[in-house]
Amino acid sequence: QLQASGGGLVQAGGSLRLSCAPPGRTFSYYALAWFRQAPGKEREFVAAIRLNGGSTHYSDSVKGRFTISRDSAKNTVYLQMSSLKPEDTAVYYCAAQGTYYSGGYYNPLGYNYWGQGTEVTVSS
Repeated sequence: QLQASGGGLVQAGGSLRLSCAPPGRTFSYYALAWFRQAPGKEREFVAAIRLNGGSTHYSDSVKGRFTISRDSAKNTVYLQMSSLKPEDTAVYYCAAQGTYYSGGYYNPLGYNYWGQGTEVTVSS
């Protein structure tokens, strides 16, 4: 199971960094991603990183504010979140694609492995 951490309470405009440590080495996965789910809403894609090549992908709602990155030495993927808004409040989940998925990075069905989630609350 992927281990996600780093959530918490922050004021609007603040920053948080989430961490995700998958079991095994990160290079054994095709891509790692972050999704989030706010109360009463569906789970939505936030960001993804392809582990071979390092290409990154973001939802329009977080582009320019969030950065996904990987530290191979620490076998960890990060989500640096800046300029946080109250609408970013959600449980954030780390997910991994074991192999290439033709449906792209945005579809949660393409992810074989999920973490337990870490809660982010942004106060106004």
